[in-house]
Amino acid sequence: MVRPSALILIALHLATAIASAATLHGRVVSIADGDTITVLDAQHVQHKIRLQGIDAPESRQSFGQPSKRNLSTLVAGRDVTVEYFKFDRYGRAVGKITVGGVDANLEQVRAGLAWVYTDYEDELTPSDRSLYHAAERQARSLHVGLWAESNPMPPWVFRREARGRSDATLRSAADTTTSSTVAGAVIGNRRSHIFHRPDCPDYLKVSLSNRVPFATAAAAEAAGYRQARNCP
Repeated sequence: MVRPSALILIALHLATAIASAATLHGRVVSIADGDTITVLDAQHVQHKIRLQGIDAPESRQSFGQPSKRNLSTLVAGRDVTVEYFKFDRYGRAVGKITVGGVDANLEQVRAGLAWVYTDYEDELTPSDRSLYHAAERQARSLHVGLWAESNPMPPWVFRREARGRSDATLRSAADTTTSSTVAGAVIGNRRSHIFHRPDCPDYLKVSLSNRVPFATAAAAEAAGYRQARNCP
């Protein structure tokens, strides 16, 4: 059971966060994807906005483009109000977009084109949190938007797997380079135009990004490279 004192502290924290929220008025001039827009204010300053409390499919995901189109239909070229109280690590204000009295964040969820971003749902007010979850449950039950798929992949999982694939690609490239050195290839340094034979002391010290493999020392010399002076 949560102690009453803890509940009071939570309520005070939320009230402080909401009280410190800032408001931005402007016209939407760009839609990056289903949860990111650019707003131009009256001073002609552009502000990138990440829609608070939701996570839309990435552009390369299934329903990524429909999500972007739906948000565009809602807000593109229109005057909006943005309520925000934080910036993300990319410098975007994270906020609630209201257009003509309509919560665009909620509408993305209601259309089945965004998830409630549970990792950050505590940033929502209790009433908004309840509305967003109810909208997602309804979209799921009606199989609208991305919920037409039996098991749609959440964008945070998609991003994590994409990062894993990138790491695997880098490891594979490193392994391939290592294999080529074991096979006895001559390694050139594209910056210094110096090459190293496998028996040279600095053979493995050339950074991966600067390595140029040659089948033989003669091939390296023909390409304009010279042998390292510390080679035996």
